[in-house]
Amino acid sequence: MEGLGSEGPGAPIAQWKSDFSRAFQFYLDRSTPHLLYRWLGTLVAAMIYVLRVYYVQGFYVVSYGLGIYILNLLIGFLSPKVDPELEQLDGASLPTKGSDEFRPFVRRLPEFKFWYAITKAFIVAFIMTFFSLLDVPVFWPILLCYWVVLFGLTMKRQILHMIKYKYVPLDFGKQRYTGKKSSDGSSSSRRD
Repeated sequence: MEGLGSEGPGAPIAQWKSDFSRAFQFYLDRSTPHLLYRWLGTLVAAMIYVLRVYYVQGFYVVSYGLGIYILNLLIGFLSPKVDPELEQLDGASLPTKGSDEFRPFVRRLPEFKFWYAITKAFIVAFIMTFFSLLDVPVFWPILLCYWVVLFGLTMKRQILHMIKYKYVPLDFGKQRYTGKKSSDGSSSSRRD
């Protein structure tokens, strides 16, 4: 039975796809600890997209969709994995007093997935600007005003949620806890 083997007309393509996927995942994994460089790369992709839209003077609906998608990702990034409003119904909640058990903030959308989704979104939106079918003529200031209002209302709701349940999703300015430092008086040295 020679026809049952993995050889066939689609085998080289499947092998190439597998190799490409493995190499892509390898480099993606290697980029994980390089937070600053990853975000700088995303900023470069965003600037290329903005320049493309500016020079073409179009694709405002694509940009609006991109903005809504990024807003959705931002909400996931700023939200806790387990919603405190739903936990109150179950009896468990985030610690609100100093005597409560400490539970670290766990995001619904981790930073790496947030970065990866935004980067992919800018690349896909950039590719979409090469298809004239997607260049729908609209009055862009209305889309911009609507997006700003939507952003403001969504962020207001998110910030009120943060204040109500006393959590801060950002790491900037947070106190870092380290292990107990050994004092010189308490350490005993062995003398032979």
